[in-house]
Amino acid sequence: MTALRPEHDADRVASYEQGAYEAAGAFEAAVDQLADPLNDPLPGQEGSPWFRSATVRPQNEAPQAQPQEPVQQPREWYDPEGYQQEWYGQQAPVQEPQTPVQPRPVQQPTQRPVQQPVETPEPIPVPAYEPVPEPAAPVYDDETVGLRTADTRRIAEQKAPPPPTGGRAERRRAAKGRGTKEPKGKPDRPDTQAKADETAAPLSRMEARRAARAAKDSPAVVASRVVGELFISLGVLMLLFVTYQLWWTNVRADLFAGQETDKIQDGWAKGERKPGAFEPGQGFAIMHIPKLDVVVPIAEGINKPKVLDNGMVGHYAEGKLKTAMPSDKQGNFAVAGHRNTHGEPFRYINRLEPGDAIIVETQDRYYTYEMASILPQTSPSNVGVIAPVPPGSGFTKPGRYITLTTCTPEFTSTYRMIVWGKMVDERPRSKGLPDALVG
Repeated sequence: MTALRPEHDADRVASYEQGAYEAAGAFEAAVDQLADPLNDPLPGQEGSPWFRSATVRPQNEAPQAQPQEPVQQPREWYDPEGYQQEWYGQQAPVQEPQTPVQPRPVQQPTQRPVQQPVETPEPIPVPAYEPVPEPAAPVYDDETVGLRTADTRRIAEQKAPPPPTGGRAERRRAAKGRGTKEPKGKPDRPDTQAKADETAAPLSRMEARRAARAAKDSPAVVASRVVGELFISLGVLMLLFVTYQLWWTNVRADLFAGQETDKIQDGWAKGERKPGAFEPGQGFAIMHIPKLDVVVPIAEGINKPKVLDNGMVGHYAEGKLKTAMPSDKQGNFAVAGHRNTHGEPFRYINRLEPGDAIIVETQDRYYTYEMASILPQTSPSNVGVIAPVPPGSGFTKPGRYITLTTCTPEFTSTYRMIVWGKMVDERPRSKGLPDALVG
């Protein structure tokens, strides 16, 4: 702004003071004669209390005395009484204290001060706003980063989601979204693969048949599966068979042999059984081997299903294999039994030693034999081992002997094992048990 010169300012002030209104108070009187649209009301109306002002009178003139009237205080821009009358009903007007109107003092004209030049302050330099550049995407060198793959680059280049800018509800939803986990069992697929699946064209009938034929298993695969299932079935059957042979047959034979022993003893007590010829499969005696803790019934014949497989010991009594009875005065009492399975009564006869007792209990007597010798292995066709004077037994003349035969080796029937004994005592049942059974 250009400052005024002193000489021009003095002329202006002088001309201003010696203008049209040279008389003192003439300027104020002329201003009072003007109509002020803000202070003067319309013709015939009173002015608003907000814009009402005291009449400016000359300094020498004293105000005329007028009766004091209650002056209403200015109210709000809206009408409280009208608002209250409309919504809350008619209310009594509030009387306000009356205050006298004080005359407005007349301001004396003052000389206009000389306008001083205004110094314009220098503008403060504002630094220009420079936007912060976003970090560039990382660049990976496949030649130097050996283990970097496309998936890891894609994960590394993903930008973090922008912070929520909405209200509290939006921030809460964003926080919940960050805490959720992706469902398991659904592996992510690349976007390209998903788009390829969506945009893939449907297969024709011929292509669909070829695809179905390719999805089917080949005959070699089907055959290998069938063979594998057969082998598994055979393995299960073999396990069941072994379990039956080694465990169930013993359980069943022991149960049958125990019932047959009780039956023989009950018949002796009732006097129903008499010494003499017996029918095949009929039990007539009981054998005791104290060293092996064996108590087994003796039945007539060596029939496998009826006698041996039922856990009993069979007496050779048919055809050329017929042997003497314990009650005979001379001869060889020969019996057979299983070494394995079906009760296996002769399982451990290989442990017998010379002098061990073998007792045969009948209806009226106890016959006690002592083990004399053993033949560990011989052919099944060697029937001379049950002759009246068996060769290889050590006996040289006729006598009262006993022969035990069984299969060997264990769990096979390739050969036969032979045990011989000689009678050393014959005692009636009325005299009590033999010494070998008492001890």
